[in-house]
Amino acid sequence: MAEPRALLRALFDAAVAAADPAKVLAGYLPEKPAGRCLVVGAGKSAAAMARAVEAAWPDVDLSGVVVTRYGHAVPTTRIAVREAAHPTPDAAGEAAAREIMEVAASAREGDLVLALISGGGSALMTLPREPLTLEEKIAVNKLLLKSGLAIDDMNRVRRRLSRVKGGGLARAAAPARLVTLAISDVPGDDPEAIASGPTVPDPTAAEDLSHLIARLGPDLPQAARRLLEAPGEPQEDFTPDYRLIATPQASLEAAAEAARAAGVAPVLLGDALEGEAREAGTLMAGIARAVADHATPAPAPAVLLSGGETTVTIGAEPPGRGGRNTEFLLALAVALDGRAGIHALAGDTDGIDGTEDAAGALVGPDTLARARAAGLDPRKVLAGHDSYSLFEALGDLVKTGPTLTNVNDFRAVLVLPQR
Repeated sequence: MAEPRALLRALFDAAVAAADPAKVLAGYLPEKPAGRCLVVGAGKSAAAMARAVEAAWPDVDLSGVVVTRYGHAVPTTRIAVREAAHPTPDAAGEAAAREIMEVAASAREGDLVLALISGGGSALMTLPREPLTLEEKIAVNKLLLKSGLAIDDMNRVRRRLSRVKGGGLARAAAPARLVTLAISDVPGDDPEAIASGPTVPDPTAAEDLSHLIARLGPDLPQAARRLLEAPGEPQEDFTPDYRLIATPQASLEAAAEAARAAGVAPVLLGDALEGEAREAGTLMAGIARAVADHATPAPAPAVLLSGGETTVTIGAEPPGRGGRNTEFLLALAVALDGRAGIHALAGDTDGIDGTEDAAGALVGPDTLARARAAGLDPRKVLAGHDSYSLFEALGDLVKTGPTLTNVNDFRAVLVLPQR
């Protein structure tokens, strides 16, 4: 068996490779259109997906525009690529959203509109619903990121406050045929949650969302408050042609296959682990101990694989540097307290954990001892949400750069036979 850290990194790489648009997108394309194909899209994978469409359809009349995160653009020849900010929207994202909606609205009957949607598209394709302004939308987004709300509730708010989300892009493209190719980054792969569902009806359009106002706090702009108290955009009855080309579960299964090939039993805990990152780390430590002590749910050597999106709730004190994956790992290490034979990696498959320049990090039995030797108090660091700084000091960050895909977080906890 490979060295623990090398094995964990190989599992992470297998998960990312399973969601590479260059490898998977072509198999999900519809029949080539006889006429024009207008391509629109948004997300961290949008540019890579656009390049994959161009490679698969060299003889199709392609044009259009997609928006991706700064630093995630790739060269294309027929589909324009715009860049904007994530996770906090900016004016470039609003301008790109207007351009995307104009392209969709220019579609005629007989055209094919191909929508390329991936995680991050919600922030990148920002077009506030009136009377909300961009500045107010940015303020709401900041409140969402520190609210501790589950991703489903965040998306409810985002759809209500947007002209493009919750089916807005689909309404603009009518009456042309619309096909969506999507990379899922959400638990359950719900189309209305991926980039807040720009090409599918909003199932919560008629819901009263006023109960979420208190969770967003007193700084919520009045325009946003009024929109959350009012119904959403009118919903037309249509059945979307929506094709998932990559999912968190498929990436976990690819990692599981790599683990088996290395002689390690994979235990898939699902792609929908949610809740506070530090609490998830403590929980995962307990499961790892059960493997080590009782061979439950599998005997060592085994690796616990999970996906999904945890949250980090920030208190009144200014936080340090960190993301949900490094916070999960530090909580895991604290709970394990140097337990021998247990190693872990957690990272965001897009290559960026939160707003930092690392995908995640690695921990092992020596993590806490090395941190204390470096003058760091792991529990104090965890309380201050400064996990990135600790792993940076130890040289344990996992840095991949933008991976040009995004199937949410990947966590692997390796349990070796106890000596």
